Amino acid sequence: MQNSGAAAAPPQQQPQQQQQNQWPSILTSKPIFSTLFTLRDPKPNNKPTLLLYTFLAISLLSITFIFSLSTSSSSSSGPHSGPDPFLFPAHHAHNHRIIYDSNKANPPPPSIAYLISGSRADSARILRLLHATFHPLNQYLLHLDPSASHADRERVALTVQSNPIFKAAQNVHVMGKPDFAYQKGSSPVSLALHAASILIRLNLKWDWFVCLSADAYPLVTQDDLLHIMSFLPKEMNFVNHSSYIGWKESRRLRPIIVDPGLYLAEGTEMFYATQKRDLPSAFRVFTGSSFSILTRSFMEFCILGADNLPRLLLMYFANTPSSLSNYFPSVLCNSRQFNRTVINQNLLYAIYDDRHISDPRPLNSSDFDDMVRSGAAFARKLQPDDPVLDLIDEKLLGRSPGSVVPGGWCLGEPGNSTCLTWGDASILRPGSGSQRLEKAIVKLLSNGTFRSHQCV
Repeated sequence: MQNSGAAAAPPQQQPQQQQQNQWPSILTSKPIFSTLFTLRDPKPNNKPTLLLYTFLAISLLSITFIFSLSTSSSSSSGPHSGPDPFLFPAHHAHNHRIIYDSNKANPPPPSIAYLISGSRADSARILRLLHATFHPLNQYLLHLDPSASHADRERVALTVQSNPIFKAAQNVHVMGKPDFAYQKGSSPVSLALHAASILIRLNLKWDWFVCLSADAYPLVTQDDLLHIMSFLPKEMNFVNHSSYIGWKESRRLRPIIVDPGLYLAEGTEMFYATQKRDLPSAFRVFTGSSFSILTRSFMEFCILGADNLPRLLLMYFANTPSSLSNYFPSVLCNSRQFNRTVINQNLLYAIYDDRHISDPRPLNSSDFDDMVRSGAAFARKLQPDDPVLDLIDEKLLGRSPGSVVPGGWCLGEPGNSTCLTWGDASILRPGSGSQRLEKAIVKLLSNGTFRSHQCV
């Protein structure tokens, strides 16, 4: 477990560091050098002493050589090359190593960076969502906004720190200083950019960025998702978008608001100005969904700001209601660098109706069959502890309560201890979820118009 600040060194590396700290005393040991100098000019009347020094020198050099071999081999071994030595010292001591013959025909699996965020009383939902989406190749950043209690924040941190799987993988982080995120304001955009910058600083080896709120849940395993995504170009951005504004012009674009989450330490009501503004003419406004799957290169484009477009649009949408559903589609479609990388599908199952225009209606067990047939990778909006969550765990994910979803990297006995023995994290075992997702993406790509013509 790591906060956004300084991270503690993993426990399994401490013995190695202590061993490395002993090297100077071994290499500069006085008897070795005095022995070598004695050998250069031996006295004829000290043959027993010379033999003794020679024997000691050879012995010490042999020990030093053995230490160097053990140190280099331990430092070069990967964290997931077999049963984790920190979790299972007995397995490591008896040299229970497993040799894998990976399928060279399949491309290497990608990595996904997840932001899992929640609010008051969402600690249990965040932890359940973490277990349902966990994979050693991914990166995770957990966030509870300031409205959550100290007990909830402490529960999340202690659970991550005490879980042997999360502790060994070292890919689950908890944001130390939380951000306010008003869903109707622009602060969710600030949170997404802040989280992406933290994940980029922690690890650059991820390919897509996904923001999951506490009311979302996966419909496929991570092995299913990573398997399908490994065959897709890594420059694809999955974003629902449209240049047709319609009713959103009067409700989301022309009103002027002030989001208190950007400047106040405590939550207050949203401030609406009496004036309204015209639509911009310097760029086109696109609207879409607050959920999207974005590439790391695009997130770096928004954060680093080498082009002024992301900053320009950020300043415009800072005073616009529901900025998250407008900001990323507008940046993508107004950028010549990325407007040909947009897929008009976000792989999310959600239901909007006349009563739920701006926010999807809650899902329940009666929607389960439609969720499965949709081929979507995620779904929202799901209520806390709704029976449909247990149904998804049982029928789609194969997850037992309190455990992570088993994948190709899990080699233990069936049950809660399945993933306590590790294999190669790059070995994927996709199931029926990958077939549903593949069918949905093939249908999306086969119509010849999968790239957004609205952006171009």
